[in-house]
Formats: sequence, C-alpha cells, structure tokens
Amino acid sequence: MSEGALSQAEIDALLSGGGGGGAEVSGDGLESGEITAIENFLKTTVSSQSSGISMMTGGTVTFSGPSVSETNRDAFLDLLPDKVTSVKIDFTAGFPGEHLFIMTEETAKSIASLMNKEENISLDEMAMSVVAETVSQMAGTEITALTGKTGNKSIASASPEAVNIPKATVPLPSGNFVAAVYDVNMGDGADQKIWEIIGLSAAKAMAAALIGPKSGPAVQPSGAGAMGMGAMNGGGGAGMGGFMNGGGGGSYMQPVQFPNLNHQMNSREQGNIGLLMDVYMEMTVELGRTRKLIKEILTMGEGTIIELDKLAGEPVDILVNHKLIAKGEVVVIDENFGVRVTEIVSPQERLSEVG
Repeated sequence: MSEGALSQAEIDALLSGGGGGGAEVSGDGLESGEITAIENFLKTTVSSQSSGISMMTGGTVTFSGPSVSETNRDAFLDLLPDKVTSVKIDFTAGFPGEHLFIMTEETAKSIASLMNKEENISLDEMAMSVVAETVSQMAGTEITALTGKTGNKSIASASPEAVNIPKATVPLPSGNFVAAVYDVNMGDGADQKIWEIIGLSAAKAMAAALIGPKSGPAVQPSGAGAMGMGAMNGGGGAGMGGFMNGGGGGSYMQPVQFPNLNHQMNSREQGNIGLLMDVYMEMTVELGRTRKLIKEILTMGEGTIIELDKLAGEPVDILVNHKLIAKGEVVVIDENFGVRVTEIVSPQERLSEVG
C-alpha cells in the first residue's frame, strides 16, 4: 500500500475474503501420497459423473481426468478467464471444509442449454439454478463413492450456491488448497474444463480416510500387570485362553458369549411364508417431499426447479406398499439409477409408521 491507496492484489484479496491471498501454508501441505490418493479416487468417479449428468441433461456429457494438485490463490487465478461461474457446496459433515466447483461462463451456458433444451441461453436466475442442481448431482455422486470407499456414512454437503462473478471475487479457501481439473465434453466437440476446489483441512481428512490407517510394528506391553497373547495364570504361565489371576492382581477374564442370531423357523412357519414368496409388492424410493400452493403448481413449466425437504447426500426413503422399511443412497449403475440400502428401519419405527 502506498500513499493510503490499496494495490489491486490487496483489493482482490479483500473482495474474496481470502485474507492473505496466495500466501503459502508452511508445514501443513499435503504429501505426494495424499494428493495421489485423492486423484485416484476422483478418477474412479468420472464414469458415474458422465452417466449421471448425461441422464439429467438428456445429452452426451463425458468427464475425463482429473489431474489434482496443491496450489494457492494467485497461481490458480492465473488459469481462469476474467469472469467465471462459481458453485459453492461446502462439506458440512464427514470431512467438513470448503468445497466448490468453478467453470467458465461458456461451460455454465452449455449445461443450462442442455438441461432447458434452449440455445443461446443467458445466465439468468433460472439458468443458475440449473447449474447449481447439476453441481449438486456431481457432489452427490462423489459423496456416494466416498462413502463406499471410506465407510464414512456421515458425509454431507451444504445446498449449492451458484453465482456468475469476476474471478477476483471467487470465494477460494485462504492459503493452500487442492484443485482438481476435469476435461468435459458436452457433445459439441468443444473441450471444456470444470475445476473442483477442496480446502486443505477437508482434503487432508479425505486423504487420510482413503489411505487408511498406517500399519506399524505391534507394541508389546510391559510391566507387572501386562498380558500378552492369551491369559496369565499365577506368576508366569501363559495360555491362549482362560483367565488371569494371582500374581499381578489382575481381574477375572473369560470369552464373551454371543447369542445365536439365526432364527430357526419351524415347519409350519416355513410353509406359511412359502405361500407368500410369489406375491408382488410395490417398492418405491422417495427422494423427498415438499408443499406448494395451488397457484405455484399452476405456474410450473418445463425447466422448473422444485426444492425438496431433503439435503443433498441425505438418505432417501425406501417404501414397500407406502410403508417405510429402509433408507439408502442413490447410486448410478451404468446408465440406470439405483439405491444402495444403508439402514433397515427397526420394527418399532415401522409399527409407528403404520399407526
């Protein structure tokens, strides 16, 4: 700053809320193995991303890549045109942290045109809603794959916020962050790009879950009361089972007895169930619900976006004959949607639904 005036770099940093702009993060960056783990995981999702977005738009959309790197604000902004479409969709649970997708105006218009079946579209409020919904689908596909890979069922994201803004005001994370760049073909032969940005804290947590716990040499406990393989009896005898008593002042130990979980049906029960095996029942997957005024329903048309009462990434309800029996997550299998069951509703909950 000179003579009381802010430099352009300082103005850009203030507008973006980035604070220190492209300052390096010392000692907290990702290791090469962590970046590789994130890149390899994202590469496994591109087929599902392509299928999901193609089904939503009715066109042929192909994702490839991505390449993943750790970067900072200044270096990343050099890659962007002057104006971009930014969709912020932070991770709120599982691996909480900053998360957004960035694309050029041309890419955003291509997505909105495919969805609305309209050419020469402008990025008005309706078009931005379509782009936000598309990014929500992308994030949902990623969360589903991430849940399956890590076993973390709590991963969720916020509602998408899409804006078309100058690149200097894009809400990038402060300091270093992870950038994944996808090559996207919308079926028109033009190669376009979509950038996915993940904050450093969320990226490190994600990488740790993908890599899994690091194995190391087992630590042998020591001391008078330590127990090795099996139980201790008296002063020094060790066995593979049994109990510990005597010299160390230990407590009595015995194997845990688990009840038999296999319910054996008698012949009469088996016969009664057999009579029902060929009966069809209606199974429904409910994505969500909402309430609308009659005047709102009458004004609906092609391209109308209906907001449901569920957040992106929340489990969907699985109903049999309109009764809730399970919950699950939406997956894409080849070109079809499916549901992976994640929770069976308890009998008490089912009875309350019937009541």
